[in-house]
Amino acid sequence: MTHLALRVIRDEHASLSAMLHSLIQMVRMGPDMNSQNGSERYFDSVRAMLFYIDVFPEKQHHPKESNLLFPRLARLAPQVMPTIQQLERDHMTGEMRVRELMHLLMAWEYLGELHRPAFENEATRYASFYLEHMWLEETALFPVAEQVLTEDDWRTLDEAFSHNRDPLNPRMPRDPRFDRLFTRIVLRTPPPLGVGAT
Repeated sequence: MTHLALRVIRDEHASLSAMLHSLIQMVRMGPDMNSQNGSERYFDSVRAMLFYIDVFPEKQHHPKESNLLFPRLARLAPQVMPTIQQLERDHMTGEMRVRELMHLLMAWEYLGELHRPAFENEATRYASFYLEHMWLEETALFPVAEQVLTEDDWRTLDEAFSHNRDPLNPRMPRDPRFDRLFTRIVLRTPPPLGVGAT
């Protein structure tokens, strides 16, 4: 049986993975310069995606992993401590990196094409970094968690993660505060995340 906490984390990883793949697709496509509002819609969409990463995974998802899941694993499976340390380093730099990416996007938007390569290069690096981070959690930690955590541990984790309200996870109740952000991302972002033009 897969515990609720791991289902929620995997669902959130799937949402974020779709977001990152859509982000890379948008970076490759660039703004639609043939459309009257193409550039404006492009920057608005990418900004919404980065804002989502900043307000949901960085502020709700990662803290619960760092404060609840990782300490329990470190106590019961000390052999995974090097992996936990790597993941914690990722968590500590993640918020700074997404904000730097927003800054690079705004430099391109407001200061011109000269700043485009810096944004595109960092967006590609950031997506690879994040996808690798999630892969490491799922392959190196989750199987160990399923073996060593106690039922008390799982009760605490399941309760904590049951309150997550990822606006991109269709299996969890949505927080209405995120409705406008969810709608903007889905309508303007290309597949796999949204239904926008490719």
